[in-house]
Amino acid sequence: MSKVAIVSDSNSGITQSMAKELGVTVMPMPFFVGDKTLYEDIDLSQEEFYQMLSEKTDIHTSMPLVGNVTDTWDELLKEYDEIVHIPMSSGLSGSCETAMMLSRDYDGKVQVVNNQRISVTQRQSVLDALALAKQGRTASEIKTILERDKFESSIYIMVDTLYYLKKGGRITPAAAALGTLLKLKPVLQIQGEKLDAFAKARTVKQAKSIMIEAMKNDFANRFNDPNGEHMYLEMAYTHDLEAAENFKKEVQEAFPGMEIRMDPLSLSISCHIGPGALAVACSRKIPELEA
Repeated sequence: MSKVAIVSDSNSGITQSMAKELGVTVMPMPFFVGDKTLYEDIDLSQEEFYQMLSEKTDIHTSMPLVGNVTDTWDELLKEYDEIVHIPMSSGLSGSCETAMMLSRDYDGKVQVVNNQRISVTQRQSVLDALALAKQGRTASEIKTILERDKFESSIYIMVDTLYYLKKGGRITPAAAALGTLLKLKPVLQIQGEKLDAFAKARTVKQAKSIMIEAMKNDFANRFNDPNGEHMYLEMAYTHDLEAAENFKKEVQEAFPGMEIRMDPLSLSISCHIGPGALAVACSRKIPELEA
């Protein structure tokens, strides 16, 4: 049986300590802060990052360095026969495309999964890959299964401030100014490759209601599973744990009996949306793991 290593990046929300417990490898995303390069959860913590944001420090995200990717693979292949590499969605970063290009030099031993996931849904893909590997699946088989089900997930996220979307060029300064004036709380969605606008709320309360109703609708109509028997329910947030815990109670009331996993959003995502964001997400369970 082939010995398969599972690799992802810190966009999954999996910390280095969690990765060690799970037996997976998580590549930390790099950040440029002035003339320094810092790595998420290595020498840049959540607390340090949000302190920098509050001080308006100029922070830029970056893709993993090519050398870091290949060095990680080379080291793993001393112990493992194959690698399944699960980067963030190709629609949100060029890191997936770069990894796919690099994998061509590994004679099929490295399988890069382009399954359009990010944050908690990417994390679930890592857990699914790990479970499939334990079943004895090859890296190629795992890639095929994950990519087959790549759109079987959904994310809704409320952004508390438009400042960071404007700074990153995701919206125009005029749109940001109007949205700030009207105190809008945009709700964004990911149901495919990219982050798209979904709704505009006037209050956090309204935004939370919109997200919960959207998720209920997805369960019933998109996934044909209103009771969530074959679904994972997940949540994420930036910086404000108290607000996230309060929202979690509301989501739990809407989906009684379902287990909810909640994690902070990775810093590379937070850099583009800022503090105060709340998200609810779901992933369909993989049939091969339900038997």
